[in-house]
Amino acid sequence: MMDQILFYFFGGLAVLSAVLVVTSRSAIYSAIFLITTLLATAGLYLTLRAEFLFAVQIILYVGGIMVLFAFVIMLVNLDVALHQAQFNRQRWVATLLGLVLGAQLLLAFLLGHRDGANRDLLNLPSVAVTQLEPNTQLIGDVLFNKYVIPFEIASILLLVALVGAVVMGKKRI
Repeated sequence: MMDQILFYFFGGLAVLSAVLVVTSRSAIYSAIFLITTLLATAGLYLTLRAEFLFAVQIILYVGGIMVLFAFVIMLVNLDVALHQAQFNRQRWVATLLGLVLGAQLLLAFLLGHRDGANRDLLNLPSVAVTQLEPNTQLIGDVLFNKYVIPFEIASILLLVALVGAVVMGKKRI
C-alpha cells in the first residue's frame, strides 16, 4: 500500500514539474523544475525496486546534466534572448498533438482498467518482489565481466569529449 502511495506521489510530482518546465518563462526556474522532475523519476525507480537506475538517475542526470544546464544558463546572455521576437506560429500544431496524446493516454488508461479480454494486453508474467534477484549486483557482474572492453572504450571517449570541451571553451589570450 505504501509503495503504491509513493509511486503515485512521485508520478504526480514528475508530471507536475515537467509541465512547469515547459510553461515557465524563466530559464532558471525551468532548470529547477527539471531537477525536480529528474529527482521524482529517480523516486519512481526506487519504488519499482530498480536501485541501479535510481543511483544512475541521481548521479548522471541530476548531478551531471544539470551542471551542464547551469553552465549554459550562466554563459548565455538571457537579457538578449528575452527581448527577441518570439515565434509562436505553431501553436495549433502543438494543441492538435497534445489532444492526440491525451486521447491515446485516456484510451490506454481505459483499456488497462477494463475487466475482460483486454486486461493483459502485453501478457507479462507477474513476479513477487521477494522472488526478484538483486539487479544491481547482476548489472555489475555483466558490465565488468562480459562488457568490460566496451565500458572502457566509452570511458575513454567521454574523457576525450571532456578534454575537447575544455579546450574549445578556453579563452585565447
